[in-house]
Amino acid sequence: MRKQKVHIKSFGCQMNKLDTEMVTAAFARAGFELIDSYEDSDIVLINTCSVREHAETKVFSHLGRLKHLKKSNPELVVGVIGCMAQRLGSELLNHDVVDIVCGPAQIPQIVDMVREAIGTKQKKIRVKEKIREKNSDAETQALENFESVYDKGDKRIPGQAFVRAMRGCNNFCTYCIVPYVRGPEISRPHQAIIDQIKRLADEGTKLVTLLGQTVNSYEYKAGDKTYCLADLLEMASEVDGIEWVRFVTSYPTQKYFEQIMNTMADIENVCNYLHMPAQSGSDRILKAMNRHYTSGEYLGLIDKARTIVPDISIAGDFIVGFPSETEEDFQQSVELVKKAQYRNAFVFKYSPRPGTTSEKRLADDIDAETKKRRNVELLAVQEKISEKLSEEFLNKKVKILVEGLSKKPHLNKADHQGNPQLIGRTAEDYIVVFNGPTELAGNFTTVKITKTSPLTLFGEMI
Repeated sequence: MRKQKVHIKSFGCQMNKLDTEMVTAAFARAGFELIDSYEDSDIVLINTCSVREHAETKVFSHLGRLKHLKKSNPELVVGVIGCMAQRLGSELLNHDVVDIVCGPAQIPQIVDMVREAIGTKQKKIRVKEKIREKNSDAETQALENFESVYDKGDKRIPGQAFVRAMRGCNNFCTYCIVPYVRGPEISRPHQAIIDQIKRLADEGTKLVTLLGQTVNSYEYKAGDKTYCLADLLEMASEVDGIEWVRFVTSYPTQKYFEQIMNTMADIENVCNYLHMPAQSGSDRILKAMNRHYTSGEYLGLIDKARTIVPDISIAGDFIVGFPSETEEDFQQSVELVKKAQYRNAFVFKYSPRPGTTSEKRLADDIDAETKKRRNVELLAVQEKISEKLSEEFLNKKVKILVEGLSKKPHLNKADHQGNPQLIGRTAEDYIVVFNGPTELAGNFTTVKITKTSPLTLFGEMI
């Protein structure tokens, strides 16, 4: 009997990428064939993101292309999973192309849903009716069991793995859809996380990245002890075979911050990297966003991080064009970027997300041209800072974990004994491009930096 062919398309954050890897592994185990082309598929699954309007627009565009494919192949089964599935629910199911809608909390059921859709030719939907309700013990256990599927997954970047430390978010930033599609914060049992890391290490994983919407909020009580992220980092670093441990993303808060930074400073294989979104440099806008800190408090955390870990690399996030943002508010964001001295900063134009507080209560009153201008201006400020920080690596030797071929592997091949161009990252998350043998993918090597750009280091293998 011919294997059913499955194509999975993924949009969004690292959490979505992890979900996609688990779903991929689950279908492989169930006897399906995973393929890269949706044109030749029997089943197409789209793992979706709802954080920004642009991400949802891309999904609908993809569904439009599948509409033509389904005309020539009426048996094609199309499923939408993830955050957009939870947000839109039956509205998505009513789409001409869509056969399956499955929320993030229901992904352990996705293989069965596909089989049912194939067998019955009927549409299927499984989402959480009351997303802010705590999962039942059965739901939590089903998700926990599903996490273990990823251990055997086909990881696209050799030697690396994401491990979920917690699910959901309790912060309710006014612009953010995450609490309404991912549910409340739930920290996974510390021992389940460490057991998962041990299995991954046995299979060759060298770098583990602990994930959470606000990963530094991790808190799990077992007996008389409450485990925090610092404890997780220490335990993960002690697993044989794990050489680097990272974590993303952190919310700016004093709780556990010093402990986490001290752990980073004291343990060599905890990477000196902190991704901590600021979102704005204006206290007035931060309050409107329901961010529970001031710009001064945020910069205080940055200073503390650099005092404890002097060579730490820090990345930030910003939203420009938030409702009522004035030029003065925006310039305060510019000043914060200059003071923070980020390695890199991600800048996004505000777009209202249906169902969020800002969408309900605040007028989207900043025009598109102004948002675009502020976006470009803030990125330009950051680019100069990134360029200066990158230049400090010139002629230095750095240890990197090689990810594989670069986007342009053929470049300079003739000048390097036929070796293609590879890409890797330092412990501080700097991207390094160099020429070397493909067998290095998933392994560490040392590169001398010969050229720099704002976001990339170029070098020669030692």
